[in-house]
Amino acid sequence: MRVLIVDDEHLARAVLREYLGAHADVEIVGECENGFEAVKAIAELAPDLVFLDIQMPRLDGFEVAELAGGKVHYVFVTAYDQFALRAFEVHAIDYLLKPFPPARLDAALAHARERLGAPVPVQQPIGALTGQARIRHGSLERIVVRDGARVHVIPAGQVDYIEAQDDYVAICAGGRRWLKSQRLAELEEQLDAQAFLRVHRSYIVRLDAIVRIEPSGKDGHCALLAGDARIPISRSGYQKLRELLR
Repeated sequence: MRVLIVDDEHLARAVLREYLGAHADVEIVGECENGFEAVKAIAELAPDLVFLDIQMPRLDGFEVAELAGGKVHYVFVTAYDQFALRAFEVHAIDYLLKPFPPARLDAALAHARERLGAPVPVQQPIGALTGQARIRHGSLERIVVRDGARVHVIPAGQVDYIEAQDDYVAICAGGRRWLKSQRLAELEEQLDAQAFLRVHRSYIVRLDAIVRIEPSGKDGHCALLAGDARIPISRSGYQKLRELLR
């Protein structure tokens, strides 16, 4: 079993390395101390199982799982029990609460051996499930976008608008655009409804980014944003805007 260890604490990685060393069928193929390293290592090393910390700087464990995709099995390792529901919603094999004894790790590995003989559940993409989990625990505060080997973290408060692009969305912030493989409706559910509004079937706008609303064509309107971007507004979107801006 090829295993990757991801934790920002050196001591936590050392404990896992020691416990895993007692299992002859486990090969530790790498260690990472942050989420960015983890996404790259998962892509390059293709481990069977990832022991993944949740609270890490820059990218948390759930964002790593979203960016790395659903072909990898995860055991989440954390000092906080409030993330357990979210962990199992992304089909985690197990959830280890720090500090844990060797016997608890043995049980997680036993679960992993059973799961590795079965296909990964494909009821929903990991991105959708992590999105749903975030909704239950608060609105999305940042959007992570993978661009080849690079990962961009875009604070939600800096996003000007989001545009549907077939099976992708274009995240537009500060004059730059990033493509993310996600449906507009899914992202709409994750964003703060008090800060963002879907004004058109193909556009979501951050309300604070609107400079003014102008007439456009017969009975139509558009939103003028900072940077001169012009976003079409549907009739239903215009009614929603009027209600919010009263």
